[in-house]
Amino acid sequence: MWRYIAQRILVSIPVVIMVGIITFTLVYVGPGDPAAIIAGDEATPEILEAIREDLGFNRPFPVQMGDWFWKLLQGDLGTSYFSKREITELITPRLQPTLSLGFQVVVLSTLIGISTGMLAAWKAGSRLDRNLMILAVLGFATPGFWLAFLTIWLFAVNLGWFPVIGYKPIQDGLIPHLHSMFLPVMVNSILASAFISRITRSAMLEVLREDYIRTARAKGASEFSVFIRHAFRPSAIPVATVIGASIAGLATGFVLTETIFAIPGLGRMLVDAIVRRDYPIIQALLMVVAIVLIGVNLIVDILYAYIDPRIRY
Repeated sequence: MWRYIAQRILVSIPVVIMVGIITFTLVYVGPGDPAAIIAGDEATPEILEAIREDLGFNRPFPVQMGDWFWKLLQGDLGTSYFSKREITELITPRLQPTLSLGFQVVVLSTLIGISTGMLAAWKAGSRLDRNLMILAVLGFATPGFWLAFLTIWLFAVNLGWFPVIGYKPIQDGLIPHLHSMFLPVMVNSILASAFISRITRSAMLEVLREDYIRTARAKGASEFSVFIRHAFRPSAIPVATVIGASIAGLATGFVLTETIFAIPGLGRMLVDAIVRRDYPIIQALLMVVAIVLIGVNLIVDILYAYIDPRIRY
């Protein structure tokens, strides 16, 4: 097991390097001049040239990339062009909203998706099955921004149950924190659970056709035992894969959600950095997201052996 983990980590290193090269290149060749944005519209060519020299824009592209990678290896994510503060210092207070949102969405979407998928498989072909799958298709096809504005209009504007925008940290109390996060959590959970539900149903139906399921029923096992003990565990591998993939989708979905609901997380920080052309923040956040996703995929692969004992590394 440990050898497999070490191999996967070593294999992930070239992936991280490639992501870093692509990230730095895309930001480097992107439109807009940070020096012009920093100096303002009335800046003289001499001022712009001085800013470019100070930021290192006049150096060759390979030198800039090599210096950026060297700082990353030392744990230095860089310095913001506009605030002149370390990016690590800027990211730290924004971790709590994003991590809280991600944890709640992953837990809630997993519970909803697996339970509805198992229920649909149990009642396969019935009206309940068809209705659940219709809801799953609608949830999978619904644009996130439209669902977010719909929930704001219904639960915040008309009913007044939740705030339109705003975020309360956990330090203000768990209940106020959960109350302020309910709408964004609900929106992302609906979108993520729809795909999990469909995959769970398909995997369960495939396993339920196996011979050992008929044997378990012939031995007198209850239907609940057949579903939980004999059918769900073998079908959990594709479900775990989908959950890992949904986390990757949440990483991009949080950018939209945090912007709409005014949550001061990493997603909103990325949007603000793109608007200001604050390239060091954009590069740092993209690298952080890439490393997190690689770690999630590694955890999912390791879980395979615990889900199905037949898998050996």
